[in-house]
Amino acid sequence: MSRPGTVVCVVLLLLAGCERAPSRDPPAAAVPPSILLVTLDTTRADSIGPDASGVDTPAFNALALRGRRFRQAYATAPETLPSHLSMLTGLYPAGHGVHENARSLPATQPVVAERLREAGYRTAAFVSAFVLARRFGLARGFDVYDDELVAGAVERTARQTTDRALAYLRGEPGRPRFLWVHYYDPHTPYAPPEPFAARFAKSPYLGEVAAMDEQLGRLVSAFEQGGPGPVAIVVAADHGEGLGDHGESQHGNLLYQSTMRVPLVVVGPGVPPGVSDAPVSTRRIFHTLLDWAGLGAADSLRGDAPELVLGEAMKPFLEYGWQPQTMAIEGRTKAIQAGELEVYDLVADATEAKNLAASADLSRPLRTALREYPTPSLAARRAPDTLSAEERQKLASLGYVSAGATPVVRKGAPRPAAMVGLFETIEKASGLFVNERYAEVIPLLEKVLREDPGNLDALLRLATAHSALGQDDRALSAFDKASELAPESRDVRTYRALHLARGKQWPSAVPLLERAVGEEPDRLPALEALAVIRERQGRLADAIELRERVYGLREPSAVEWVRLAELAMSLGRTPAALGAFEKARERQGAAFAHDLEIGALYLAARRLEESRAALDRVPASHPAYAMALFKRAQVSVLLGEADSARRIALARERADRTTRPLIEKERLFQRPEAR
Repeated sequence: MSRPGTVVCVVLLLLAGCERAPSRDPPAAAVPPSILLVTLDTTRADSIGPDASGVDTPAFNALALRGRRFRQAYATAPETLPSHLSMLTGLYPAGHGVHENARSLPATQPVVAERLREAGYRTAAFVSAFVLARRFGLARGFDVYDDELVAGAVERTARQTTDRALAYLRGEPGRPRFLWVHYYDPHTPYAPPEPFAARFAKSPYLGEVAAMDEQLGRLVSAFEQGGPGPVAIVVAADHGEGLGDHGESQHGNLLYQSTMRVPLVVVGPGVPPGVSDAPVSTRRIFHTLLDWAGLGAADSLRGDAPELVLGEAMKPFLEYGWQPQTMAIEGRTKAIQAGELEVYDLVADATEAKNLAASADLSRPLRTALREYPTPSLAARRAPDTLSAEERQKLASLGYVSAGATPVVRKGAPRPAAMVGLFETIEKASGLFVNERYAEVIPLLEKVLREDPGNLDALLRLATAHSALGQDDRALSAFDKASELAPESRDVRTYRALHLARGKQWPSAVPLLERAVGEEPDRLPALEALAVIRERQGRLADAIELRERVYGLREPSAVEWVRLAELAMSLGRTPAALGAFEKARERQGAAFAHDLEIGALYLAARRLEESRAALDRVPASHPAYAMALFKRAQVSVLLGEADSARRIALARERADRTTRPLIEKERLFQRPEAR
C-alpha cells in the first residue's frame, strides 16, 4: 500500500500485477525540463476547457491544444488535502494514510519535491489556502513553500498567488525548476472579481473559474519565458463541486462525477497533442513528474497503459459512522460500493441517473478492487488533533470542519447518498460549533439527531453546547445518552470530564481527565483541562509540565505563552519564564504588555542591556510603574550609568507601599557612585 509507484496492491489487477510497465513510452528528454504543476481547487471537469459550457477559458484551452487532455481524469478523493497528497506521492489515500482534511502526512512518506530536489531541481510551491498549509506535511522537499496569508485570512486570490509566483520566477533559474502553484478560487462562497462578477452574475462559480483561468495564463506565460531549456506543464483539479448534482451542493461526501471527474492536461516533452478518453487517476501526476526528470517511467501519463481507476470518500464514515465509500472505474463502467452497489455506464449515462447494479456483469479486477480496497480503521480518528482553536476556525471558514469524536460502528449504518438532506445542516452546524455560537447550533444538532440518532459526534457537540451555555441538566442528559450509545467511548468520558471541569464539580473531573491522559497522552483537550485544574489545586509544577506537553503538540497563542511564563516566574524558573515571555513578545510586538516582568527577569539573569530596554518600555500609566522605576534604578547602578542617582531619587519619589521598603533595603543604592 505504501510503496511509491504502485496502484493499491490488494487490487492485484490480476493480469498486470501491482506495477505496470509503460508501453512504448517516449524516452526522457536529454535535458530535464523545468516543470510547472498547477492545481485548481474545486474545479469541475465540465467547467473549464474546450468542452465547458457557459464559460470561456482561453488559457486552459491553449494548453489543451498543445498537449494531451484527459477527458476521464479522476481525483482520488473529493477533499483538498488527501487529493493533493495523492498527486504528490503517487498513492491513493489508503496508501499515504490521509483520508480527510486537517490531517498530517506521515513523516516517513516521501513526496515528489524531495525526489526532484535530489535530482537537481530548484523547488518552490505557492498555495492559496490554509487547508494546504505546511503544517500538514506538504512542504517537504521545497526550497520555497509560500503559504503566507494576510493576518486573519484563510485564503488568497489567484491573482495574489500568481503575483508572488511571478516574483519568484524573476530570479535566476540556474538549474531546472519545479514550481507548484495552487489556486483556490472556485470555492464557496463564490465571489469572483470584476469584470467576472458582472459577466457571470447568474453563475458566480463559473465567474471564479474564468478569473482563475486568466491568472493561469499569466503564470504559464511567465514560466515559459523564465529560462532556457524545455518546459513541461501539468494542470489538474483536486476535485469538483456538486452544484446540486445528486443532492450535493459542495463536495466531500459523495463519489459522483460532479466531484470526482476533474480537468487534466499534460504538456511537455514526449507528450503528443490530443485527447484521451481512457480513465486515469490524478495520482499518476507524481509518476509523470518523475518521468520527465529521468527518474523512472512506470505509471507516467506519457504512456498509454490502461488503468483501473480507484477513489474513495471516507469523510462520512470517519466522522459520522455512515457507510464507507469506494469507487472503481474500468473503461466506461463505474461502480460505487457504499453499503449497496451502484453501477453506471458513463458513456450512455454521464449523469449517473440509471443504476445498473442489478444487471451489470463486472469484471473480476473491478470486483476485486471494490472488495479489497482497505477501509480505514476508525482508530485513525485517534491520531492526535494538534490544531489550535484559531486553526480550527480557519478551516471552518473554508467550509472544512472535522468531527471531534470517533463514530459508533453500527449495523445498518446510513448510506451517505441517502443522507444528502443533512449535508448542509451538518456543515452549518459544524461551522457554528467551532466558532462557539452554541445557542444557534443547538437546533441544528437536534435536527441531525432526529434523522440520525446514532451520530455520536452530533450528540457530543449538543452536550458540549449545553455545557458552554451553563445548561447543566441538558448537558448531562445528552452525555447520558452518549454513554448509552457508546459505553466504551473514550470520547464520551473525555467530553463529560471537560463539562465537569468547567463548573463547580471540577474535582470530580480529575480522575476522568487523568484516565483520559493516561489512555491517550496526546489528547489535547484533556491535557489542557487538566493543566487548568492543576493550577486550581496549586500544583504549579505539574501545570507547567502539562502546558509544555500541550505546546509540544500545537503552536500556543501569545496569551498562552504569557501564562506559562507567569507560572514559571512564580516558581523562580527564570530561564523558562524568560523563554516563554520572549515568544509572547515575538508574536505580539508593540501590543506586548509584560515589559516589567521580562525586564525583571532579564535583570535576574544579569542580561542588563536587555533589562534596560524592556523597563524603558514600561509606560507611566502601568499600575506597577513604581516597581518598574525601582528595577530601572537597579539596572542603572549595575550598568554604571551617569544618571543613576537621579533614577534612584525618582524611584523614591514615586515609591508605593510595595517598593518603599525594597528601596530602603537595597544595598546597590548605598554605593557611593549611586549617590
